[in-house]
Amino acid sequence: MKHSKRYKQAFTQFDRQKRYDLEEAIQLLKSLPPTKFDETIEIHFNLGVDPRKADQQIRNSIILPHGTGKTVRVLVFAEGDKADEAKKAGADHVGLDDLIEKISGGWFDFEVVITTPNLMGKIGKLGRTLGPRGLMPNPKVGTVTMDIGKAVEDAKGGKVTYRVDKFANLHIPSGKLSFPPEHLRENIRTIIAAILRERPATLKGVFIKSITLCSTMGPGVKLQVSAATQEAKG
Repeated sequence: MKHSKRYKQAFTQFDRQKRYDLEEAIQLLKSLPPTKFDETIEIHFNLGVDPRKADQQIRNSIILPHGTGKTVRVLVFAEGDKADEAKKAGADHVGLDDLIEKISGGWFDFEVVITTPNLMGKIGKLGRTLGPRGLMPNPKVGTVTMDIGKAVEDAKGGKVTYRVDKFANLHIPSGKLSFPPEHLRENIRTIIAAILRERPATLKGVFIKSITLCSTMGPGVKLQVSAATQEAKG
């Protein structure tokens, strides 16, 4: 892969072999050559789980104390009072058959999909379309619920979902580069604490193998796993 001049310059400003504490890593990312846009800071985990085992398929959601800094477009499948509730809470798209038809035609102008349990049978036909994009509503992450208003407000207010991939990795947005360092730190601590709670009861050995922070256009900065997890525990 060919990297930009800025990316290569960024690599010269830190030790790739070093494992940094959280405060150092955030400051380092903020000190790298700037881009023309406000980059997202992501945290990446490599876990010691086997995603092929049902009890080790890590999937959940969490609300970040300072949000993600991103405007999230929310689509809600709902009818009647629940549709009104979704609109009042600020959903960007609300409907049912009309939205199913648009999505079937290749429209994806949204990042979160929420629905009520009684409509899942009808929405199921979109599984092959929404599933691969991580957009299929799921009760485990709170997107299949009767409390539509709260679900919409959570999605708009900084809720992020995560799901382990086939290589046992997690990729989670944790804020914008422009956030104050302490806000990024609190968001990241919240994420790490949430992942620690996901450790499968049957897992033997190391759970979190590595943690890396990076900005959208920047290289990864590795964290000291033991220090980062201890800080997250408070």
